[in-house]
Amino acid sequence: MVYIEVKYYILKEGVLTKGGMTVAQAGRLGGSAVKKKYGLQFYATIGKKGGETVAKRRGPEFYSEIGKKGGTAVKEGHGSDYYHLIGRKGGQAIKEKYGPDYFSAIGKMGARSKERKRNGQNGR
Repeated sequence: MVYIEVKYYILKEGVLTKGGMTVAQAGRLGGSAVKKKYGLQFYATIGKKGGETVAKRRGPEFYSEIGKKGGTAVKEGHGSDYYHLIGRKGGQAIKEKYGPDYFSAIGKMGARSKERKRNGQNGR
């Protein structure tokens, strides 16, 4: 664990005392302050701006590249059966949320879309 000296004051039993904290503690403290000041939506906004900037600078191939790296790391760490397990869990969660007929409905929508494309139609 890395420790850095962060100067701050703690109110303990009515007395301000100087203290130090870990990087993780400082990050949590700062994150809590930002969340309190700007709200949760602020994080979504800055995340989107950051993603757009990265896409402009590095191009869409970058996301493909880091996705493959992440997928490879997960596969090496958990094995290829892991994807089967999380896919099944996700499917069960969707089934519980939307009901068993949901998959049939979206399958039919996809089939209609493919048929329209074959026939040269664009809209829905």
